[in-house]
Amino acid sequence: MRTFDFAPLYRSTIGFDHLTSLLDAVSQREQTQPSYPPYNIELLGKDQYRITMAVAGFVDEEIAIQSERQTLTVKGKKADDGKERNYLHQGIAGRNFERVFQLADHVKVTGASLQNGLLNIDLVREIPEVMKPRQIAVNGKLAQLIETSAGTKGQAAQARISNEASV
Repeated sequence: MRTFDFAPLYRSTIGFDHLTSLLDAVSQREQTQPSYPPYNIELLGKDQYRITMAVAGFVDEEIAIQSERQTLTVKGKKADDGKERNYLHQGIAGRNFERVFQLADHVKVTGASLQNGLLNIDLVREIPEVMKPRQIAVNGKLAQLIETSAGTKGQAAQARISNEASV
């Protein structure tokens, strides 16, 4: 495992200690966390994500998903059916698991579904209105939100120009 020295970062920045402690925690957790069950993390849209976990053999009641303070925890606990089995080969992993994901600020779980042995967890990043960039007007005009996508910037700029020309 590769280790990182954050000493230069501490010497030249102020207020980023949360970021370095987050990176330390993630790297330590990654060393101790088992690789089961396998998972994918997809970017569906600008602020939409999906975690897909392969949990073959589990049913809805055996899976618990908890989101608390920027941490998403997925636990699977197989129910004991009481049957004793004599396997000649056991290749399907039906063991209990716990997988922890660190979430960024303002990322929320919007839903989860279990289909065909795949657990899909949908997430979305919702930036609060007060944190979005605003255009500050000069001479007391109202402030406007700044659009972030390229297509709406041009339209917003043209709308402002046409509004200013009509005044």
